[in-house]
Amino acid sequence: MAWRNGCYDEVGHSKPLFLTIYIVVIIGIVFSSFYIFSAIYSSNPLASSSFYNNPHLTDATPNISQLATVHTVPTTSPGPQNVWPKPIWDVPSHDKKMPPLEDFRLTKTLVQERVKDNVIIVTFGNYAFMDFILTWVKHLTDLGLSNLLVGAMDTELLEALYWKGVPVFDMGSHMSTVDVGWGSPTFHKMGREKVILIDSILPYGFELLMCDTDMVWLKNPLPYLARYPTADVLTSSDQLIPTVVDDSLEIWQEVNGAFNIGIFHWRPTESAKKLAKQWKEMLLADDKIWDQNGFNDIVHRQIGPSVDDDSGLVFAFDGNLKLGILPASIFCSGHTYFVQAMYQQLGLEPYAVHTTFQFGATEGKRHRLRGAMLFRDPAEYYNPPGGFFSFKPNIPKRLLLSGEHTVESHFTLINHQIKQIRTALAIASLLNRTLVMPPLWCMNDRLWYPHPGVLEGTMTRQPFLCPLDHVFEVNVMLKKLPEEEFGPDIDIREYSILDNPSLQPEVRNSWLDVKLCKEGSQDCDASNNTTVGGLLKFPKRSSEETFVKVFSSFKDVKVIKFSSVQDAFTGFTNKDREDKFRNRVKRYVGIWCCVADHPGHIYYDMYWDEKPEWKAIPPQTSEDDHPPW
Repeated sequence: MAWRNGCYDEVGHSKPLFLTIYIVVIIGIVFSSFYIFSAIYSSNPLASSSFYNNPHLTDATPNISQLATVHTVPTTSPGPQNVWPKPIWDVPSHDKKMPPLEDFRLTKTLVQERVKDNVIIVTFGNYAFMDFILTWVKHLTDLGLSNLLVGAMDTELLEALYWKGVPVFDMGSHMSTVDVGWGSPTFHKMGREKVILIDSILPYGFELLMCDTDMVWLKNPLPYLARYPTADVLTSSDQLIPTVVDDSLEIWQEVNGAFNIGIFHWRPTESAKKLAKQWKEMLLADDKIWDQNGFNDIVHRQIGPSVDDDSGLVFAFDGNLKLGILPASIFCSGHTYFVQAMYQQLGLEPYAVHTTFQFGATEGKRHRLRGAMLFRDPAEYYNPPGGFFSFKPNIPKRLLLSGEHTVESHFTLINHQIKQIRTALAIASLLNRTLVMPPLWCMNDRLWYPHPGVLEGTMTRQPFLCPLDHVFEVNVMLKKLPEEEFGPDIDIREYSILDNPSLQPEVRNSWLDVKLCKEGSQDCDASNNTTVGGLLKFPKRSSEETFVKVFSSFKDVKVIKFSSVQDAFTGFTNKDREDKFRNRVKRYVGIWCCVADHPGHIYYDMYWDEKPEWKAIPPQTSEDDHPPW
C-alpha cells in the first residue's frame, strides 16, 4: 500500500505528461504479467507452433503428425548452457519409478541440458537397433563427448535406454520394435522422421551433428567441424575416388558420389533452416521420395560457384547455402573403410565409419563392425556355449600373387577358401562349437553394377582382405532356420574375435592347438593324449566317430584351433544329417556382381568342386538364373 499511495501522490502532483507516462507503464506491467502467467500455465504449450499451420499435415500419416507435434516448440535464442544432468551411463536407482512419457518430450530445455559449445550430437532408432545405439553412445563417451541425445521411436527403446543411463527423448513414432529392412515403407518413414527432427531442432539455435545409428565415431569430430565456421551444412558422401589426399574437404567439382545423410552437420543459419523446411515439405508431399535422394535433389538445384579459394565450401541449394563435403577417406563409408582402407593408405586418422556399401542387411553391418572390433557386445557373446572352433586357412602363394586379376582368378581364389570353410562348418557343427570365420581374400570387388574388377581411380588393392558379406550371406548364416529341414544351427563369429580385448581371460587361456598328421606317422594315433595349451596331433580324413571320440575329452576347452582343415573330415555318417547340412550351407553363399553381359552376376557354389563342368560365368538362360540349391 505504501508503494501504491506514493505512486498516486506523485501522479497527483505531476504535469499531464507525467500522468500519461505513469498510466502507460502501469498498463504495460499488467499486460506483461498476464502474458507471463498465461505462458506458464498454458495447458497446450505447443499450440502456437507454426507446424499446425503446415498444409501438408492433412496428408501426413498419423505417426508423422504425432512426431511433429512432439518436436515442435516455440523457438527462442539460446540461453545459458551450463545446466548439466548426471553423467551418461549413470544408471537410475532401481527403486525409482520410470518418469512419465511426457517428461521425455523433445523441447529446447531438454536439448539445452545436453548441449556443449552450442553443439548437440543426435541419432535415433527403434528397439531393433538398440545394440547399434549403445555402440554409438559408447564410442562418443570413450572420446570424452557427452553432448548427445538419442531419439526413441518406440517406448521399449526409450525405457531401456533410460534404465541404462543414456539421454533419450520420445519421438512419438509408435514404431515397430523389429528391424524394418532397407527400402521398406517403414524404412522410408524413418527417413522422414529424421528430416522432421532436423527441422525441429535447428530453430532452437544449436548446431546439430545428425547421425545414423549404423555408424560409429572413432575420433572427436567437433574440432574438425569447427575448422569451417562459415559452413551451413557439412555432409558425408558416397564418393569412392579420393579427390584429396589430406584431411581437407573434398573438391566439390570432382565429387560424383551422392551426398550421404548418415553423417552431416547443420548450423542454425537461415539458409540451413530454409533447406530443412523445404526438404521436409518435399518428403511429406510425396511418400515415394527416399529422404537421401530428396536431399541430393534439393541441394543440387544450384551447385557452385566456390565460396572462396581456400575453404572447399560451395554455394548450393538456393545459391546462398554454404556446403562442404566431408572427405570420404576419414569420414568413411563402408567401402572406403572396409574395402579400400583408404585412410591407412593415405596415412590419415579416420573420424567415423558408416556401414554402407554392404550386402548382408543389418546382420552384415554388425558383422563388419565386429570384425573391426568396433561393436559393443555383451560378455556372453565372447564366451558362447560349447566354445570356439577356429582354423588357419591355407592359401597357396600363386592364388594370391601370380597371374592376372580376372573374374576366373577371383573365383579360383574364393572357391579354394569356400571348400575349407565348408569343412570347418561341418566340424563346428559336429563338435557343437561356434565357428570363428577366417579372414577372406578377394581378387575382385563386389558392387551392384558392372565393373572391371575394381573401380578405376579407387585405392582398392588386388588381392585384398574383403568383408565376409562380399561372398557369404551373413544374414542367412545368422538366421534361425528350421532344424527339421536344415539340421542344427551353426553359430559363427567374426575372424578377429580371438584378438578382441573384450575376450575374457578364461576364454583366452583355455586353448588347444590341433595339427593334422598322416595316419600311421609318429604320434598320429587319434588319441586325446595331450594337455590343454599343448599340441594335439590328429589324423587327416578322420571320420565322425573319430572326431567325437577324441574331442569329447576337450568339451571344457574354450578354443580349439586347427592348423588346417584341408582333408580333415570325411563327412557325416548319418545321411539325413549330411543332407540337412548340405541344405543349410548351400544357402550361405551369395553372388559376385558384375560383368557387363546380362544378367552379369555369377553365383557362388558351396559344392563347386563336385561339379566338373562348373565355370565362373553368369547364368546363360533365365532358367539357370537361380542359386545353386
